[in-house]
Amino acid sequence: MPELGRIYWTRQGLRLAYSVVLVWLAISVMTALMAKAKPLPGAGPSSPADLLRGLFDGVVAAAVLPGVAAVVLGITAAVVTSRDVRRRDPVRRFTRQQRREGMARAGGLCELEAGFGRRCGRPAEHGDHFYPWSKGGSTSLQNFVAACARCNRAKRARVPSPGQQRRMERRRREYLPPSSSVSVGERQPLP
Repeated sequence: MPELGRIYWTRQGLRLAYSVVLVWLAISVMTALMAKAKPLPGAGPSSPADLLRGLFDGVVAAAVLPGVAAVVLGITAAVVTSRDVRRRDPVRRFTRQQRREGMARAGGLCELEAGFGRRCGRPAEHGDHFYPWSKGGSTSLQNFVAACARCNRAKRARVPSPGQQRRMERRRREYLPPSSSVSVGERQPLP
């Protein structure tokens, strides 16, 4: 569980940092445009070409640092994505045996969250990867969750939060025998 939590928070941090850099870039460009729009007192009229050149130079100067930060974050995101692709399990679909065992473990009902930490409880139609296959989740019984069509579509390929993982394991304690493993989520190791 700590590894999945670290992965989740790293991705959230990257998203937040990228949003902050984009806002920084927008504010820098707007500030540069506003500063160049005001003529300096005592300055004579200048040609439109000089005005545009000064405006362009001001915007470029203001956008360099946030632009570099955006590029660095983009490269970091590309590295994370490429590692996810290399980590993907060569087997995408659960075997019939895994589906049978996973559905029986869930009692044929959806195991995902319906809100306020409650179990959905609609009939399960799909076997879903708790930790998404596209992000390196393994096709194993530990990563299998029974899901109804609505919850499966809503979850998409998002990495579950550590809180979602804890709530899933707490809910499983309610319907699984005490001797059964309630742990959920498994990621493939890098090759």
